[in-house]
Parts: sequence; C-alpha cells; structure tokens
Amino acid sequence: MEALLFLIAIAAVVGFLIVPAVRRRRELKDNGGFPVRLADPDRYGFVPPERLDVRLPGPDPELIEALEETQRTQDWRPVARLLALTDGDWELRWQRVQSLAGAAAVELARSRMAPAVAEQAPTEPSGHSLTKDAPRDADAPPAAAVAGGARWLRDWRASSPRDAGCAQVYAQFLVWQALGDTGTADRRIILEEARDIAREAARLAPSDPTARIVELFAARALGVRRADFEELWEEVRRRAPHHMGAHLVALPYWSAKGQGSREDAYAFAQGAAGDAPEGTLLPALPLFAVHDHLPEANMVSGLYRSAVVEQAIAGAQYALHHAPADHPVAPHVRHLLLCFLVRAERYAEAMEQVRAVDGYVGAVPWVDGGDPAAEYAAYRALAVAGYESRGGDAAHTPPTH
Repeated sequence: MEALLFLIAIAAVVGFLIVPAVRRRRELKDNGGFPVRLADPDRYGFVPPERLDVRLPGPDPELIEALEETQRTQDWRPVARLLALTDGDWELRWQRVQSLAGAAAVELARSRMAPAVAEQAPTEPSGHSLTKDAPRDADAPPAAAVAGGARWLRDWRASSPRDAGCAQVYAQFLVWQALGDTGTADRRIILEEARDIAREAARLAPSDPTARIVELFAARALGVRRADFEELWEEVRRRAPHHMGAHLVALPYWSAKGQGSREDAYAFAQGAAGDAPEGTLLPALPLFAVHDHLPEANMVSGLYRSAVVEQAIAGAQYALHHAPADHPVAPHVRHLLLCFLVRAERYAEAMEQVRAVDGYVGAVPWVDGGDPAAEYAAYRALAVAGYESRGGDAAHTPPTH
C-alpha cells in the first residue's frame, strides 16, 4: 500500500520495458499452463506497453494539460488555476494533489540524475544521445522540467505562501522526498516539516480534508502513537467520512506492516465498508486489506478462491457498480481487482477491468514492482490468454461494468 502513494509517482523514473519473455512464460505457466499468447494491442485496441502512462491510475486530461504546460514553461499558474477549480470535490482534489506532488518529485529526481547520465552517455556531434531512437517515456517531463528540478513548485510556494493548494502539494512533495533514498535522520526531519506545512494548509482551508490526509500520511510514516493517529483520523472523518483516498492512506497504519495487525486492518476495512452509504467506493476497501496481507508466494489460484478473497472481490465489484462511473479513485480499485481476477482465473471478468483502465498503470499492484508498465502488460497478457483459452476473442470482449 505504501507503493500506492509513493511509487505511483517515483515509478516514472524507471524506463518502459516489456517483461522478459522468460518471466512471462513462468507466470503464464503458473496461471493455468495454457500456451503463451501475448495480447495484440491493435487487435484488442489496447495501448502498447511503451505508451502506458505511469503518472495516473486513470485519465484526467485537464490535469495532464495543466501539468505539461507548467513543466514546459516552469510557470506554476496553470496547475494553481486547475487546483483552485477543483475546490469542493475532495476525492478529485486529493488525487490531483498526489499527482502534482508526484510529478514534482519525479522532476527533482530526474534533475539530480541528469548530470551523472550526461557524463556517462556518449553523444553524437549534434549533442543528441546515441539512443535517440529508443522508445521515449510517454510520461517523461520535458527537458525544461528536468533542468528546472521542479522549480515551478518552489516558485509557487515563494509567490503564494497563503495558497492552501500550494501548501497541500508542497507538503505531499516533502512526504515523497522523505520516502525516497534519504538517510534516517533526514527522513524524520523532512516528514516533520511536511506535517507542519500540512497543518498550515489545514488552517488556510479548514473545511478541506486534503491537508489532513497529507498529515495523516506523514504521521503514518513517522509511526506516531495510536492515540495520536486516531485523533487525526477523526479530524479527517468529520470532514469527509466516506473519502476513499483517506481510507487508503489510513489503512496501512493498521496493517501488520504498520502499527497494527492483519486483524486490525480487516476490522478497519470491513467497518468502513459496512458503514458506507451506497455510491461510495468503501465496499472495495477489504480488497486492499487482503492485498496488504498476501503471503509472499501468492500465485496459487486456490488462495484467490477462498471465501475471504471472494468476498473482497465481490465487495469491490459492488462498489464499482454503484459508484459514479467517473469517480476519481475508481481506477485504483479496478487495477487491483484486475490483478485478483487474473489470479483467480476469472478471465472474462478481468477483461472487463482491462477495458476500463487500459492506458494507465499508476496504481497498486503494478507500482509494487520496479516497472509498472511491464507488470500491467504481463497481467493483461495473462487475462487475454486465459480469456481466449476459454473461447473468447477480440470481437466479443466483455463490456465494462
């Protein structure tokens, strides 16, 4: 789950590669033994692996347009205007704050890597890389962004110190920084600064839960006492009791990898799902709790037909069926559901999710590995191979629900 809120941004630093054939054969074999048949993107209308976008879990053209203009010009105003217009839609605002902060983190990481790469890479007389014909990252920031190292975010913060949106993005950016390759002492200092700025943002916009969700993330990373975490969680719930993003941030605190246990995580997720009104995504939360506690060797299909997993899958499908089709967090649910359905060998249902999310891979479980595009492409291939092995074909792909 940590990856959902960190590697979703940092994974863009990694190049787009197709999973090695040997690994794909092994996964296909483990998942049923049918012959290897890679999905033909043209035949199914799927996006080729090199064009999969790791920045987002699903489409947000307004955000992409504003972000790309900001990265190209290093002018913070386009993203500031967009965030100001997002006021009131708290789920969408949270998602956009995550993405903007992640984009800034990626820019900074690339700018720090650029000098070393420039020293090592041979160039042609024109100054272009000898690998210029290699596939270009679909989401790579422009050269101005790499050279600037997210200067736009620093300028925004300096120019608008009382802009709540800027403070939210900057605080989340610091969380990403702390969760990078920072030394233990520096990590804590940066997280404490992120928490302070999140509290400042909360004072600037008291009704907006976004800053408190960022503070929740920082508090979780700091490993604060349970009483303190619960107090902050209640602050979030008072403002947005059914906010799916907030629950995704809080869930890892209660997990065995955090400050709780499997039982704590299941109780938190099932309690939220049980209290949720129709139209929210919270019935899908138990699927994330199950994912957080999967054993290391988890490709055995029988595990994914157990009562606990089947109930979690059913909850996620119910949530997606009743939530608005354009819910900004729905793609997160669909990506994880796709993974579980493939592992349970429910290929026709998995193909429904592929149709819904194809093109974007910035979500768990793909970001758990080093190459989200390759991870997703491998599972998409598994879904197609399994679907075709049972009589399916491109002309009769299941519709999206």
